[in-house]
Amino acid sequence: MLSAIRLYCMTATPEITPDLFRDLADHTLLASDTTAAALDEFLAAAEQLGVKRVCVLPSLLPVDKRGREIVTVIGFPSGAHTADVKAFETRRAVADGADEIDVVVNLGLVRAQDWIGVEAELQAVREACPGLVLKVILETAALSDEEIVGACQAAERAGVDFVKTSTGFHATGGASLHAVRVMADTVGGRLGIKASGGIRDAATVRDMWAAGATRFGVSATGAILEGWNDEADGTDSGAVSSTGY
Repeated sequence: MLSAIRLYCMTATPEITPDLFRDLADHTLLASDTTAAALDEFLAAAEQLGVKRVCVLPSLLPVDKRGREIVTVIGFPSGAHTADVKAFETRRAVADGADEIDVVVNLGLVRAQDWIGVEAELQAVREACPGLVLKVILETAALSDEEIVGACQAAERAGVDFVKTSTGFHATGGASLHAVRVMADTVGGRLGIKASGGIRDAATVRDMWAAGATRFGVSATGAILEGWNDEADGTDSGAVSSTGY
């Protein structure tokens, strides 16, 4: 079920502020070589940044939430897992304390326009996390507009809460304004839209927000907030994320 902040965002406000961004940012660490020490440093940084959520790999769960909500990824990053494997992974993540689930769609099913198959897969994951926010990662940079529309429609029929642009790890790239607009036109405010992959500055956050994004998957959260502050001060930090997410 969607929280008040998500419903608020779906009605669209004219401007996104740093404080609202903190509520909408899924501060992300998805490197496969993440150590316990790196995770602890990441969680401490999230606490200092004041973000509401962090997104980490399921193998790192359970974690000390430190007042944050925990998002994790399923079928990550390829999505090339059977539906029952994704459902099992989801149930384990829920048992380990995940508050939200981001599942990678089976791209082969999308490219084949097998919308019954896409819907069935997502329904299996939906049933594995009742009551939790569920997002589906589409890898929109690898899809045509027609495929994005079809995948969004299948996701809505399956009971997904958000459609999400990208894993941040696909060779074709991450979020684009065009893809977010296509997603927004398709779901019409009935689902949230998470923009992720390559979002590294405040200007891009504002552009994605204007295009229809209602959540952001970012690893460069600190740099984005610093850039916002620098803009207010009339300076340029020049900070750029070193990751694709």
